[in-house]
Amino acid sequence: MILIDQITKSFNSKLVLDRLSLKIEKGETKVVIGRSGCGKSVLLKHLIGILKPDSGRIFIEDRDITELSEKELNPLRMNMAMVFQSSALFDSLTVSENVGFVLREHYHLTDQEILRAVKEALNLVELEGIEELMPHELSGGMKKRVAIARAVCMKPKIILYDEPTTGLDPITADSIINLIKNLHDRLKVTSVVVTHDMKTAFKIADRIAMLYEGKIIAEGIPQDIQNTDNPFVYQFIHGLSSGPITGINYD
Repeated sequence: MILIDQITKSFNSKLVLDRLSLKIEKGETKVVIGRSGCGKSVLLKHLIGILKPDSGRIFIEDRDITELSEKELNPLRMNMAMVFQSSALFDSLTVSENVGFVLREHYHLTDQEILRAVKEALNLVELEGIEELMPHELSGGMKKRVAIARAVCMKPKIILYDEPTTGLDPITADSIINLIKNLHDRLKVTSVVVTHDMKTAFKIADRIAMLYEGKIIAEGIPQDIQNTDNPFVYQFIHGLSSGPITGINYD
């Protein structure tokens, strides 16, 4: 479904992605773990075409998106959706308008058809009857669910999640983890999740890849990662301050 082939990305003199390669199979949930600021979100932005690599290629269903213009990318993006870390809801729009925004902007649908799709999406994330609420009236967990509803409303083939449980209390975070897992099983989508939360990673992943210093340094099923003998991975998943990963991360 997705093939990332030796991509490199720098911002000014800082190398963020260093000849990174990764494969995501159709219908798979791939979780990319790593420290805050290590480039996980940058990787997602490459997948959806917001950023282009300095070198290397990215294939989505056998199409090299690094060679596509913005106009050529747009139809492909209609099969992809991204759930941002901050939820990224429009403050001036109702829940219904937020969830149906992409449908209204890019599809030739009637108001009735859009409303039907919005209700269906909100039902999938267990938020019925809140269509007319404004974002400021929602809790953090509800905002995250609305953002996920906006993503699934497009009926995408691929959903990208950027730190889906950040800023949520443990109980709410667990409900979001379960929601992502249930939606994957129900909708049969391909999912890419970036997170530094190991509970999220181990619970929803088919396979986990660790990003460190711009490269994927380990990949495997959750059991492989849990039983790793890689000292970098071991230190990270157990949250140890001592080990080969040194220095304070200010990102």
